[in-house]
Amino acid sequence: LSILLSLLVPAHTTRSPDCGGILTPSGLRYLAEVSKPHAESVLRHDLMAPPAPDSSPISPSRNQIISVKVDKFSLTLIPDTGMRLSIEVDLGITSAPSTTKEMRLSILADLHVEMNPEGNLELVTSDCKPTLEEVQSAEEVDRSAPHKSSGSDVDKQINVEKICLEVSKLLLFPNERLMSLAAPFPITPTCQVQYLPLAAPMYSEQGIIISLQTTFQVAGTVIPLPVSPVPFSMPEPASSSPSHLILAFSEHFYTSLFSALEESGALNVSLLSSLTTATLAERITQMGSLFQEDLPVVLQAATRSSPHVVLEEDKAIVKLFLTAQIGAGSSLFQSFLSVNVDVTARLHLSVADTRMIISVAAIEDIELSLAASDVGPVLAALLEELFLPTVREEVPAQINVVLRQGVSLPHIASFTYTDVNITIHKDYVLIPCNLQLEAKTG
Repeated sequence: LSILLSLLVPAHTTRSPDCGGILTPSGLRYLAEVSKPHAESVLRHDLMAPPAPDSSPISPSRNQIISVKVDKFSLTLIPDTGMRLSIEVDLGITSAPSTTKEMRLSILADLHVEMNPEGNLELVTSDCKPTLEEVQSAEEVDRSAPHKSSGSDVDKQINVEKICLEVSKLLLFPNERLMSLAAPFPITPTCQVQYLPLAAPMYSEQGIIISLQTTFQVAGTVIPLPVSPVPFSMPEPASSSPSHLILAFSEHFYTSLFSALEESGALNVSLLSSLTTATLAERITQMGSLFQEDLPVVLQAATRSSPHVVLEEDKAIVKLFLTAQIGAGSSLFQSFLSVNVDVTARLHLSVADTRMIISVAAIEDIELSLAASDVGPVLAALLEELFLPTVREEVPAQINVVLRQGVSLPHIASFTYTDVNITIHKDYVLIPCNLQLEAKTG
């Protein structure tokens, strides 16, 4: 039985994180700051909405809420548990004949994020304590009669239980936006990336930590990728970070990305050389009999094995293993040489809005070796002399065209990233950044 169970385990261990993020306490403070006007708008709509028509005559002394102002709105981290939402709302209430009083609605709610059976993250309220009390003026405080019961009419009008039930909608990241985190994002016309939460977030003093697994789709089908030999865990910052959010990506993430591009055929490129069949025939004599007219020489490069990314301190390297069919022909391509091309290139990483821009910055090494020839033996030195300039110039240019749209980072709708600082470490990349609410909140 134990042997059978051990055979079943690998099917489940394929769910292994390869990236993640930490929403820091300062990020929570920012979310509270931008949620405050939103919460005020929601409460104003709910509390100042005209009462439903009633068959009974309306009492002229009925209380009416004429103003709603959110005075305090804060989100704090509770390690190992979740978040605490604290709201204080000043209510202006009028009753005939034209007397106005102020009341204070206080809400203290404990929230946390769970993963529902569908695999989506969901904001859940675990506890909510609302209190409603009258704000007494200095004159009223001097009087001996207590004013605790004065809010009873208002209690009926303000359904504090309903506010508690829907307290999460006062935040600017309701569950619809949390679900947008796992939406598929295009990389190329046929290749998409999707970040799937593996479990509910964890809460530490550093912030809210979420682990994600990346899946790539090619033409709508999820492609199987090699599982990371070591499950990636979020590196916790040594000290409290001033950034709102810290994203982290493993070396395996970048290798998977290039493997997905390879699978989609995006790394199969045509390289136009400055050579023609006539100029080539001057160096390779057997070329003369193959082509009757002078044609431009083209290198049709395709991957022969999966690319590999290596991350070192302050350095990201991609290794591409290509085979180039070298040939010519306007209507019918005729290959006369097959050359293995191994390229080692340095990657440059940057962020624009919510996209990671990856580009080939510099070629570090190129190795050319003859795989097959229809024009007799060709020395390695001659191959390099003829084709190295084309490979050195065209491979980065073509790969950068493929990557020009960038790769969407994990993000939730309506927020973008600013003040980005990318640091490359051995085995992983850290992207500390700040959140910024976009002008349109939808």
